[in-house]
Amino acid sequence: MKQFEYNRPFKLENGQELPSLTIAYHTYGTLNAEKNNVIWVCHALTANSDAADWWQGVVGSGCVINPETHFIVCANILGSCYGTTGPLSINSLTGKPWLHEFPLITIRDMVNAHILLRKHLGIDSIHLLMGGSMGGYQAMEWTILEKDVIKNLFLLATSPAESAWGIAIHATQRLAIEADCTWQQDTPEAGQKGLKAARAVGMLTYRNYGIMVQKQTDSDTEKLNDYKAASYINYQGDKLVKRFNAYSYWMLTKALDTHQIARGRGGNVEAVLQSIQQRTLLIGISSDILCPLTEQRHMQEHLPNCTLVEIDSVYGHDGFMVEVEKIGKVLQGWLG
Repeated sequence: MKQFEYNRPFKLENGQELPSLTIAYHTYGTLNAEKNNVIWVCHALTANSDAADWWQGVVGSGCVINPETHFIVCANILGSCYGTTGPLSINSLTGKPWLHEFPLITIRDMVNAHILLRKHLGIDSIHLLMGGSMGGYQAMEWTILEKDVIKNLFLLATSPAESAWGIAIHATQRLAIEADCTWQQDTPEAGQKGLKAARAVGMLTYRNYGIMVQKQTDSDTEKLNDYKAASYINYQGDKLVKRFNAYSYWMLTKALDTHQIARGRGGNVEAVLQSIQQRTLLIGISSDILCPLTEQRHMQEHLPNCTLVEIDSVYGHDGFMVEVEKIGKVLQGWLG
């Protein structure tokens, strides 16, 4: 992991400023002499900048996104806890961690941070910009902000604006964090039990009825307690608490709610989609209940140069992370 230090004020969409900005990022491969082999990966909610680790089978040696031929970049998003400035970072004006005082950020703010890093790395053109879920939100915003920089676009399990369904889910997750009696404490560990509950809510939307019944049904019909499904939810919650932070989770779900490509651009989502002229590959997952296929079909109708591929998968929204073989094959064929 590398870090870029931007030692100037960073203005946010809401008018507030961060006094400085640190951006954590990974690169793989080498930028060629023509500077036309850049592939930029935007990550989702609780991932980090090491795309070759969390997207094995898509990014890495021998994969469709290959460091032997591409210069691959992935930056940790603003507000996260994996190296980029976020709630756990020190506020240089106070000398203390931001914690509850960290300002509201948007998807557009995250993209503006990516643009700072792009310029720092001397990248003038991005051959392929790609991302799934929240990563797709960033990729769409970036394509609109820098239409001449982005050449091709790859979006998975995503939408042009956060739905009322998504906002309701995020509000429920934040209520879980806020209900933790430790949440108002000014310590980095605050809200951990609430984060576990929030992750449990999230797991029910990342998966679905079918895969939960298939994988977590007990064979013992005499049980009265300790069910597999309950153990699975507890395990996933504990797993996230060990690697993530409640402040970042709370803040990033707020950022998800702000995703609206038509904000400040006339208010017509379809018109803004029509302005995206880049050749676009769009993948939807058949069983996704968080960003369902209706979202991707709507996008295809209005993106001028879009190929939509619907992948049949039982894994729901998580299919964009799980179905790497299918995704890699589709992407390879589309890239030619």
